[in-house]
Amino acid sequence: MAKKFIYQYDKLSLKERKELENRKLKDMAAFAYNNSPAYRELFDSKQIKPENIDSFEKLKLIPVTKKSKMPYRQKENPPFGGFLAADVKKLKRIYISPGPIYDAEGRADDYWGLKRCCYHAGFKEGDIVMNTFSYHLTPAGIFLDEACGSLGCVMVPTGVGNTEIQARAIVDLKINGYIGVPDFLLTLYKKGEELGYKAGYDLKIEKALVSGAPLSSSLRKELKKLGISVKQSYITADLGGVAYECEEEEGFHISDRMIIEIVDPKTGMRVKDGETGEVVVTVLENKTYPLIRYGTGDLSAFIATPCRCGRTSKRLKGILGRADDVPKIRGMFVHPVQVEELFKKFPEVKKYRVLVDREDERDLIKVEIETGTHEVISKDDLLKKLKTEVKEILKLRADEIEFVSDGTIPDGAKIIEDRRKWD
Repeated sequence: MAKKFIYQYDKLSLKERKELENRKLKDMAAFAYNNSPAYRELFDSKQIKPENIDSFEKLKLIPVTKKSKMPYRQKENPPFGGFLAADVKKLKRIYISPGPIYDAEGRADDYWGLKRCCYHAGFKEGDIVMNTFSYHLTPAGIFLDEACGSLGCVMVPTGVGNTEIQARAIVDLKINGYIGVPDFLLTLYKKGEELGYKAGYDLKIEKALVSGAPLSSSLRKELKKLGISVKQSYITADLGGVAYECEEEEGFHISDRMIIEIVDPKTGMRVKDGETGEVVVTVLENKTYPLIRYGTGDLSAFIATPCRCGRTSKRLKGILGRADDVPKIRGMFVHPVQVEELFKKFPEVKKYRVLVDREDERDLIKVEIETGTHEVISKDDLLKKLKTEVKEILKLRADEIEFVSDGTIPDGAKIIEDRRKWD
């Protein structure tokens, strides 16, 4: 029986897809040049004529704009680094991501292209869906709420934390859908079992859309045993829905709103299909905040073979790590500059670093500090203040803050050392 596709682009031939992408790319290059000061400056500095950017091959003429540099660019040219192509007073929302990075949202329907991600996760009219992403500062909570709600779902905006209340709500409200980071879903089920509820009887979530953290094969299997079908989406605060899993669960289909390249993080040169490199995104339809050759810092690779589902879009293997020093921890990016800002408040700390590890499907954060020859009157008071400031500035709670002996932290050590390994 023929596959049923809701979205017209799913069944385009490769030739049709390429022709459409090239037309949209040429239009976007001209629009960005004429409306975005940052891109006009970039094109002129490299003597690039926007009308010449009319194909995937020509796209590589434009230098990569690194996401990791956006906090600095926005600070130099506030508030959007010169990339905004619209009147700021006509925006729908402005979000504040860690860094900080200010992300602009326009008023176009399905601005972030997330409706498709929710659809392919199985959400439909009448589903009661718990959204555990944060609804303040960062955009994940609100834009997934709107996308899923537009499919006719009943949304339960819980945000993060309050595990006991959320576990009770799953039972009381007969919630059958979940949106959030993958490990928090398992946490809610474990909390529910502590409260005396049974998986599959009281706790009856059937489907989940997860993002913000990798879904290990072991965690997917554990959730499937609980009767939960889990689909991943690659979503970012500045780009929206980048890619999504289909029913085959073999890689991420790239959104038709975007062109993706996989490049060498150091040279910006494209790598061969199957080789790992940085995900570089060009958005084809955003006339509010155009981003062309935007280096996300995420590592991935293309899957060369066609998907068995029949869709013709290219696929990513998933997120295979980070190309820079900006890891995503518990669904939130943490920039080294944030850690530096944190310790400017503590002159008694000589050296510091943040260690990120993973245990029982949960990210662990350990902060090591050296005081050297500085005399600390009360270590307990210092630890208390540090815990408060870590949560305030990094927006995450540290599992451990430890005084270590002088010399423990090597000279030149990374401010954030990511020790996590993914299966």
